[in-house]
Amino acid sequence: MLLYKYMKKIVALIIISFLLSCTKKRPSANNTIVENNKELDVNETSIVILGTIQDAGSPQIGCNKTCCEDLFDSPDNSRQVISLGLIDKFNSKTYLFEATLDIVKQIKKLTQLNKHNEDEIPDGIFLSHAHIGHYTGLMFLGKEAIDAKDTPVYTMPRMKAFLENNGPWSQLVARKNISLNEIADEKVIELSNEIYVTPFIVPHRDEYSETVGYKIVGPNKSALFIPDIDKWHKWDKDIIAEIKQVDYAFLDATFYSGKEIDNRDISQIPHPFIIESLDLFKSLSTTDRNKVIFIHFNHTNPVINPNSSEAKMVTKQGYRIGKINDVFAL
Repeated sequence: MLLYKYMKKIVALIIISFLLSCTKKRPSANNTIVENNKELDVNETSIVILGTIQDAGSPQIGCNKTCCEDLFDSPDNSRQVISLGLIDKFNSKTYLFEATLDIVKQIKKLTQLNKHNEDEIPDGIFLSHAHIGHYTGLMFLGKEAIDAKDTPVYTMPRMKAFLENNGPWSQLVARKNISLNEIADEKVIELSNEIYVTPFIVPHRDEYSETVGYKIVGPNKSALFIPDIDKWHKWDKDIIAEIKQVDYAFLDATFYSGKEIDNRDISQIPHPFIIESLDLFKSLSTTDRNKVIFIHFNHTNPVINPNSSEAKMVTKQGYRIGKINDVFAL
């Protein structure tokens, strides 16, 4: 009998501990997040970098190079796939640009930074195109995960049709986990009285969808977001002029140069090499160079390491290398 009563107490304690461990945490008094001894505190409408790595991540599958060797045993949490977060402080809303395989951590960070919004789902997700690092995180909105309700997803027409007509994405649509909002080239989307987003077509490998970049306009500043483009000269716009018109330019820097890819035909995966962009941008003033934030790094790109000679050369010329958790006031 004593043993039975003792076991009942033990079971009760286990159940209570489990329930407490699954309750929603209350935010701390000041809601300040500390990352790598750096305080992150967003008190105004801002963009935050939630990831900087190319679609396949780092380390990358099948990689036996030194750039991956140590990361398989000791993952680097800063190496998350390319994504931006937009925090609308006035309306306490958040928006995600790209739905990556790191979306769980990225949404959590976005929610934490938007102190007054305890919802774990953004108020909207903007997709650029149908390559694996940019949309497959949508699966975490489905029945097997959070089972979201009508999360707004902004897509171009071909991207919208791709999601509607191909499983498992079509199940997200059918079950109303996501609500697809069709957007159009150069047509402004008004998120609030002070925040506007405009998609624009860029040349890229469009097997399943169009590819777009975005112009994001806030209360005081504006930004370009172009995570993927084939080459600057293939675009019908002048990237130099576009940089001059904004305050920030988050730009495709997948490869430092063609030399780092020695096992594939680089012509089949075109992107602007960083060395090409540096040469093209050399006429920019120091002020305009400082607007450029390079992003979307392949796992082989040496600028991921801030101590590399390549990274130091880029920053010495006045450009910036995007880092996770960097915050830019809009």
